[in-house]
Parts: sequence; C-alpha cells; structure tokens
Amino acid sequence: MNRRNFFGGAALSAVAAASVSRAALAALPEPVFMTKADTAPPLTPETGRPYNPVVTLNGWTLPWRMNQGTKEFHLVAEPVVREMAPGFKAHMWGYNGQSPGPTIEVVEGDRVRIFVTNKLPEHTSMHWHGQRLPNGMDGVAGLTQPAIPVGKTFVYEFVARRPGTFMYHPHADEMTQMAMGMMGFWVTHPKGKHPLIDEVDRDFVFLLNAYDIDPGSMTPKIMTMLDFNLWSWNSRIFPGIDALNVRKGDKVRIRMGNLTMTNHPIHLHGHEFKVTGGDGGPWPMAARWPEVTTDVAVGQMRQIEFLADEEGDWALHCHKSHHTMNAMGHNVPTTIAVDHRGLVKQLQKVMPDYMMMGERGMADMGEMEMPIPDNTAPMMTGTGPYGSVEMGGMFSMLKVRKNQKPGDYTDPGWYKQPTGTQAYAWTGALPAATRPKESGMAVSAESARPGTEVEIRKPSGPMVH
Repeated sequence: MNRRNFFGGAALSAVAAASVSRAALAALPEPVFMTKADTAPPLTPETGRPYNPVVTLNGWTLPWRMNQGTKEFHLVAEPVVREMAPGFKAHMWGYNGQSPGPTIEVVEGDRVRIFVTNKLPEHTSMHWHGQRLPNGMDGVAGLTQPAIPVGKTFVYEFVARRPGTFMYHPHADEMTQMAMGMMGFWVTHPKGKHPLIDEVDRDFVFLLNAYDIDPGSMTPKIMTMLDFNLWSWNSRIFPGIDALNVRKGDKVRIRMGNLTMTNHPIHLHGHEFKVTGGDGGPWPMAARWPEVTTDVAVGQMRQIEFLADEEGDWALHCHKSHHTMNAMGHNVPTTIAVDHRGLVKQLQKVMPDYMMMGERGMADMGEMEMPIPDNTAPMMTGTGPYGSVEMGGMFSMLKVRKNQKPGDYTDPGWYKQPTGTQAYAWTGALPAATRPKESGMAVSAESARPGTEVEIRKPSGPMVH
C-alpha cells in the first residue's frame, strides 16, 4: 500500500450535491493505493465504532479519515495493470491501483463521504449497489447527476442506513467500464447485536467477474456478451486465487457478488452451509436451509455461513465446468478417440510448434508444457501435492486446520491425510462379477445376447414386434 500526493494540493473540482458540508470542501483525504495482488490482512478499525473486519480475497480494505464524525474515503478511478495469475497481467480499469477496487467497510448508522476522482480517459460515475440513500447520490449519470468529467472529483455523502453486503460500480458507459474491471465491494456491519446476523470468526469477500482477453494480449474485449475466456474472482484466476485459510471450529462467512454476464453455482466441498443474506439484507430464518451449492445470479450478492469442522483442503468453485478453465477457445473441435498416429510429426514439419489437443480428453492439458503466446494463462494449471489439479478460473480452496491460530490467515500448506483416510490403488484380486436378478431368476448371457427382440407397445393399438 502506498500514498501518493495525487493532486499536488489541488482544490476540489466538482461536487455531487449542494448539501455537502463546508468541512468536506476544506481538503481532500489523501488517496491510498495498492499494487500487490496478495490478500491483505483485515483492517482493524482505529477510529469510529468497532466491528469485526472482513478479508478481501486477493484484495484489501480502503482506509478512511474521520472528519467531524464523518468517515471520508477517497476512490480514484484509473487505468490499472492487474496480475490475474503469476506471469499473466491485464490492462484494466479500476480504483486505487487495482481491479476490483478496495473494499469499503462501515458501520450501520455511519455518515460516509466518498470522494471519487476520475483519472480515466472518459467520464464516469459511481453507483452504490443496494444502498438506501438520497436519489441524487445514487450515481446514475444523466439521470441523478451529471457524469464526472475527466480529471474532476465528485463527492457522495449519505448515511449507511442498513447492514448488509453491497458493491459499487459505474453507471456510465457500463458496457466498457465494467467489462474493463471497474467494481468494488462494500460491507456495512451492524451497529450492535442483530437477530438475523451472527457473529463469525472469519468473514471473506470477493466479486465474480469475467473477461475476454485474446491469448498474447493484455486488454479485455469490451464487446463480448457471452463467450468470455477468463472467469475470475476479484480479477484473479486459479492458481492465482488465494486459499481461504481458517481454523477448525471457526464460524465462517463468505460474501460473493456477481458482476458477470451469467449465473454462477458456487459449490463448497466437505461442508454444508446456509445462505444467510443478499444485497437486500439478511434473510429470515425460515428462508435458510442446508446447501452445498448456491446460485449467484447476475447483479446479486450472496452470503453463506457454515461451521468449518472438517479438516482438509476443500475445493470451492463455480460448478459450471467451463468456468474452471483459463483462456479457453470456443472453436476447438472434439477429437477424442481419433487416431492421430503419424499425423503430428507430419504437421510439425511445417508447423514446428504444433501440438495435438484432446486425443484422450483434455486432462493432458493440465500437465503438458504447450507453447503458448507470452502473457497468456494456461488453460488448466495449478499443482497440488499429488500432481496437476487440472483447474483454472473460478477455483480456490478452503483450508481448515486445527492448529491454525485465531486471526492467522497465512497459508498452512497442503493437508496430510491421516493413515487410512485417503483413496488408494487396489492391488488385490478383483471380486467375482455378480449378475442382476429379475423376478427371482438370474439373467443368463444367452437371454441378453444381441438380436433379442424388443417389444414396443404404442399408446393405442396392438403390440408391435
């Protein structure tokens, strides 16, 4: 994290509402920037009302300044370079050095003032998704406010009226700006004990986003509507997504927001959870039941809660299989079971880098070192303790350890299964095959031989042979 004297003492350029107090106009809070893609530790509040902070997966929480009882934040909309996975970077638009932007955390009843400075090549605005606020602070360019011009700063000021899980994103040239990565998380903590909001030991947040970046290039294609090739959490793809590291017995909450163009069924291995809320607030108890997969639709927030009571490295991923792959092409023909013997050598005489894909399925892609363009994420990658994980995209792990200390978010390494608790290769004799029985009679091989007549009875009419 670093601070830059971004304005050189420049005065406030523009104000979103005439009601902003004189104190807000005195000086801008110094913007804070982050360039690392690591998961930052939770930001414990030093001022304002206390709360249990969240942890942003491969992200961070934006610090604030208290100004006469108001929490002041400073977001800078700007072009950024986001490392989506080790060795693979993308040119995006974001906030304060990253895409997504930093998480904003406040407490129910807080008066907040957010300065938004536009360093993009075009105008923008800021919508506070799911918030109850004055109409003029809703951030829809042309409808509730003028767009923020290039180089100008607008101020948004309102009271965080209800606790919940929210996000922020532009409402100006959305197709371009959101496709380029402009979004961020917002959490409003309850001001006291809440009948529908439990206290948890660990509280993780991330946004689901998707990009279409051609192999070898760095800039997302903004006109893509469906055929994305990079499915990410907080603009990171596996193996670049950090694990969620918890202590055995912790009560865990995971908050997710979907700003892609399709739904995502998020699946957790080894545990059952309950969906406890969305961007409309906490759900009533009667609306909660055990699940292992929950669908997060476009524009929705979902928060799940569970007791991490099973040790191990448990997969957490989108259950759409193409969403756990990277840089996938959509026009690759299926060549499974096609005999390619002799073909590859002939083709490599004119195309030395040619490599056959999919002769036995796609699993080989997880381990082969296939030549790919510079700055391109392999389709399936990531290595576990027993070999290639053969995953990419929206995939991570919940790592549960009994010796993980409270408040410790460091990666504990790979889990070592106790003796006798891991699948293994069978080396003994195979059991004799048993045959099914029908009406007490064994079915013989002769009765199931090829050529047996099939009887078909039509809905009306005689039996046909």
